[in-house]
Amino acid sequence: MTDTTQENINRAVLVGLNAASLTREENASDSTLEELEALLETAGGECMGVVLQNKDTPDARTFIGEGKVEEVRQLAQAQGADMVIFDNSLSPSQQRALSEDLGVSVMDRSALILDIFAQRAQTREGRLQVELAQYKYLLPRLTGMWGHLVRQTASGGKSPIGTRGPGETQLETDRRHIRRKISKLEEELKEVRRIRGVQRERREKNEVPVVAIVGYTNAGKSTLLNKLTGAEIPANNRLFDTLDTTTRTLEISDTCTALVSDTVGFIRKLPHHLVDAFKATLEELTFADLLLHVIDASNPEWREQAAVVEQLIVELGAAETPRIDVFNKSDLYVGDIRPHGEDIVSISAKTGQGLDKLLEAIGARLDTGTRRVTLALPYDKGGLLDQLYREAKVEQVEYAESIEITAVCTPRVLGQMKAFITSGWTPPKEFWED
Repeated sequence: MTDTTQENINRAVLVGLNAASLTREENASDSTLEELEALLETAGGECMGVVLQNKDTPDARTFIGEGKVEEVRQLAQAQGADMVIFDNSLSPSQQRALSEDLGVSVMDRSALILDIFAQRAQTREGRLQVELAQYKYLLPRLTGMWGHLVRQTASGGKSPIGTRGPGETQLETDRRHIRRKISKLEEELKEVRRIRGVQRERREKNEVPVVAIVGYTNAGKSTLLNKLTGAEIPANNRLFDTLDTTTRTLEISDTCTALVSDTVGFIRKLPHHLVDAFKATLEELTFADLLLHVIDASNPEWREQAAVVEQLIVELGAAETPRIDVFNKSDLYVGDIRPHGEDIVSISAKTGQGLDKLLEAIGARLDTGTRRVTLALPYDKGGLLDQLYREAKVEQVEYAESIEITAVCTPRVLGQMKAFITSGWTPPKEFWED
């Protein structure tokens, strides 16, 4: 009996171009091709060879030049590869020309990332976002897919029998259809954002601070969330293992509780339409009270990876949000001097090393002034107890000469109840008081 699973694995040759005329972001390098290979494995494919071309400027038609295309074609044929994946972004016409010349399917890094996202998205929101990004990616590439139908099929013209139609090409029909789909998906995502907004308002009303975990893909964000909150989120050594935002409650201290959200990992050359499509997930960042930027300290390129995350945080409008840089996998750090300073914590999410210092740093940043206090309510003010049950965390009530209450109160409630607080909090002095 043959192993059919092996036959279904896509075998790909990976190609990158390093050109003097391209920016560092647009270029391929050994490290970005390594990352592309990891992406391919994540998608369920197998790498059969890697080609890095150095050239002054990209070729207008084939991107890497005719000679190099022939070299890649022979390599793909010799290795039994059924696709070629480029680390750089290809224009629709280049993708078409390369596919014709190589005789196998051709995709770029953006398409591969989209495919992984399509495999991984679990929630309705995640699937909507992936579908929207796929349609935006597909729209400019339709011409090549419908090359045989681009000719006008105007009624009354000298068109072949069976192709005379309403006066527009199949291509134009498909473009209209896809634009309609994009509009519909954008409307549905707006509704998702509206629901998120309602949930957020409720959290703000309850004055629950939100911590968002961000970082490069595979930096250990899910492992950290599991360790902090005891959640059971799958944490595998795989790129893009978390696509849908996961939120859990974290008890930082007996007076401070926060909601912690794990977000999708960032990566170099993340397609812009994908960033746009995932705004509904990543907008948690802009409303967070604190960002935990998780950095893989064991990766020699952690500085470059951190810069990618920084850039995306700025793009998403969260540059002003307070942040703690969390150097994870610090037990595997290979440098001489560990990163240190204010708002920098070194940890190992796997072993738990440094988590106490991280919790301390989070607590210091999120100290909202919530305090555990004792109150003495006169019986004629008993109605205030109902308010405390609604707006504070009432821990104990005793009926004696007055109603003795122990409760954890937010600054707003402390201000409203200050006349009845007997211990645990002193009202701040006004500026004119000594």
